[in-house]
Amino acid sequence: MVLDKERSRVLVIGGTGHIGKRIVAASARRGHSTSVLIRDVAPSDPAKMQLLKSFIDSGVALIKGDLFDHGSLVNAIKGVDVVVSAVGPRQLVEQSRIVMAIKEAGNVKRFLPSEFGSDVERVHTVDPAATLYAGKLSLRRLIEAEGIPHTYVCCNGFAETYLPSIGDVTAVGAGPPSDKITVLGDGDAKAVFVVEEDIATYTVRAVDDPRTLNKILYMRPPANIVSHNELISMWERKAGRTFQIVRIPEAGLLKLIKEAAFPLNILLSLALSIFIGGDQANFEIEPSFGVEATELYPDLKYTTIDEYLDRLL
Repeated sequence: MVLDKERSRVLVIGGTGHIGKRIVAASARRGHSTSVLIRDVAPSDPAKMQLLKSFIDSGVALIKGDLFDHGSLVNAIKGVDVVVSAVGPRQLVEQSRIVMAIKEAGNVKRFLPSEFGSDVERVHTVDPAATLYAGKLSLRRLIEAEGIPHTYVCCNGFAETYLPSIGDVTAVGAGPPSDKITVLGDGDAKAVFVVEEDIATYTVRAVDDPRTLNKILYMRPPANIVSHNELISMWERKAGRTFQIVRIPEAGLLKLIKEAAFPLNILLSLALSIFIGGDQANFEIEPSFGVEATELYPDLKYTTIDEYLDRLL
């Protein structure tokens, strides 16, 4: 067990985003000296201002800097031990700037790039997700070529993205279905869903763990590995009713992907890998390249899909 005084100083880049803000909170709770790289410390957006205030109230330092300002990036990195990137899809390719800043600073003990999804080396999909994954894969190779200590976090599916619509990716953001649910393919492929707070907690626990150094940290909570058909059955039991199933074959999904605009096209192309390919849970995690979070940290209680669905009733 790492003592409080030995815990690394953590810098989060992209700390106001969907998963980033949760990582910031988890790092502060864990007792890490935590800082966030912020372009504007006084944003006009009230919600973002409130979020930054909550960071300050929890002891988090706001460091003014920018991903595109090399000097500010290096200065911010020089003051920490661990860098966690949680930048969004449009900035993924720019993470090479973080790698170069880490290389120049010369003091970082661990870098966690913005992965937070399926394992990019073990997925099969089409554009635009294929291009997204290729960028992440190229970054991995750059990190390794530069000799930067790292951990890649593959948390699989965000619960708050997929579960409120009961896995219906054509209705993400709409809440639980009223009468019908769209299923991609036969609905039997196994997927993995993890609640965002748990993703953040596991991620922060890993930053000082020698067992995760230069490894992939997978999150596969046993109770949260389900097929879409199983997920629907769970919801039908809770809701006390049966829903109409509308099935879209792979060819139909490919057509939808081509017609959809950003960000739905990315979500649908990710869904091809998750709900038809079953790419999140169809391989063994070998010790040579990866470790599994719930096995490493059995003391952490994660939110099960069953418990999450209760919130939707």
